[in-house]
Amino acid sequence: MTLYSDAAISEIEKHLAAWEQTELAATLKVRPEEKPEYRTESGIPLKRVYTAADVADIPPGDIGLPGQFPFTRGPYPTMYRGRPWTIRQVAGFGNPESTNQRYKYMIETGQTGLSTDFDLPTLLGLDSDDPMAFGEVGRVGVSVDTIDDVDRLFDGIDLEKISVSLTINPSAWVIYAMFVAVAEKRGYDFAKLTGTLQADPLKEYVAQKEWIYPVRPAVRLMRDLIIYSTKTTPKFNPISLSGYHLSDVGGNAIQEISFTMAFAIAYCEEVIKAGIGIDDFAPRLSFFFISHQDFFEQICKFRAARRVYAKIMAERFGAQKPESMRLRVHVQTAAMSLTKVEHTNNLMRTAIQALGAVLAGCQSMHTNGLDEAFAIPTEEAMKLAIRTQQIIRDETNVTSVVDPLGGSYFVESLTSEMEREIWKVLEEVDRLGGAVKLVEEGWFQQKLADSAYATFKLIDSGEKISVGVNRHVDETSEAAKVEIHPYDENCTDLQIARLKEVRARRDTPRVHALLSELKDQARTEDINLLPKTIELVKARATLGEICAALRDVWGGYDEPNIV
Repeated sequence: MTLYSDAAISEIEKHLAAWEQTELAATLKVRPEEKPEYRTESGIPLKRVYTAADVADIPPGDIGLPGQFPFTRGPYPTMYRGRPWTIRQVAGFGNPESTNQRYKYMIETGQTGLSTDFDLPTLLGLDSDDPMAFGEVGRVGVSVDTIDDVDRLFDGIDLEKISVSLTINPSAWVIYAMFVAVAEKRGYDFAKLTGTLQADPLKEYVAQKEWIYPVRPAVRLMRDLIIYSTKTTPKFNPISLSGYHLSDVGGNAIQEISFTMAFAIAYCEEVIKAGIGIDDFAPRLSFFFISHQDFFEQICKFRAARRVYAKIMAERFGAQKPESMRLRVHVQTAAMSLTKVEHTNNLMRTAIQALGAVLAGCQSMHTNGLDEAFAIPTEEAMKLAIRTQQIIRDETNVTSVVDPLGGSYFVESLTSEMEREIWKVLEEVDRLGGAVKLVEEGWFQQKLADSAYATFKLIDSGEKISVGVNRHVDETSEAAKVEIHPYDENCTDLQIARLKEVRARRDTPRVHALLSELKDQARTEDINLLPKTIELVKARATLGEICAALRDVWGGYDEPNIV
């Protein structure tokens, strides 16, 4: 079954051909087009105009209806009519009290979910008093050394009533252990805890470049985390597969989705190998993508991603539950599109990217502050970022219709073309041995490096336009004087003092015994490491001590050479 009859398509094609020979040909003689060819950012050729002929071969079932397999038009039937997307601005800097204060400010401003950035030492499994942490404590995120820091981070915040996203990755299982232990201490019902852990190790090796262990042990920790969280905190997402970072290092829209799906397949295979059924854990898998500059390609990217994911879950893994096949997405606008030159232009960039994410059907969103090209956003910049989402939600009326662009000849055609390109990449990954193997060999890394190089060549040549930077440049404008968020120089001293206090009052011999037990468990594949990690954080073992114990067993990671 197709959308249109052969006779109808033939008539449309005749009409199009006649138009090209008459009106179009006459116009091109006097007003030639600006480019010899037009393409999306990822290189998909764009026609001048789209008609019903371009969607004639799309099976109606591939488009479907919202909340219906394959979820092209949205994961839920009512979408924003029933529940608006979550406004989830990220925050994290200095010590836990500073970030807690920013949380409360953003909640007062209208934020509906929390998101946490951690500093580099915490990400890399280092305590604040580690020599390698010098100069980085609390600089690009909040510093967390012990369970007490997590308690301070969420002081006065009811974790049963607001969802929390934790952007952590390499040391994610330790932060999750601390979060669960704090919830237990406060007497919370684990079944009421909601939120997301950004714990996607494979994308670290190919994009964000923050790692602690070799690839396979890191995937094992991810497996343990998914299994434990599924049973213990059933409404908490133990992973946010993060295509955002693939784009941030230069990957195009096709690579962002296809690589992320390849990583999702690898994680599912690991969990299933441990004896867990796909429908037992897939409903809690979540995703994090970018909303970038190519407006329609980005919208179609999300629609194609939902369709591909649903088919992977149903056809490859045999999922039966609809919630196992629903792609749920947190979106961030494109930080890499922000400029220091004429930085106020970033407000418009972010608003348009945010609108695209809404039209594409996201479940939660972070909008960048206009000053993020300089530093951590100020409170005023964060307020404007929140207001951007509120204006889209409350003033534009775009939330009244589910998938308002559905049925557009162009949108449906481009969605299907992107789906085809995504499947091509996934087939190649399978043919070459799977995602884990290719991460170890540097295959994904090389593809992203090549894409980034091609993009920068377009920027340098002026073919890719950045307003105020390489097009419409105001040569008379002075360098922007921007009030930026200050770094707390006392943060390191405070965190080190707290570490000394914790070590002085804890039962250190017990901590060492538990660390030894953790090492023994890590030497086998069958024992889940989360219960022992939770014991450790309750005993006031530090994040650095726990991560170092496993480094003793598994060693570190050497990145393959990329040319």
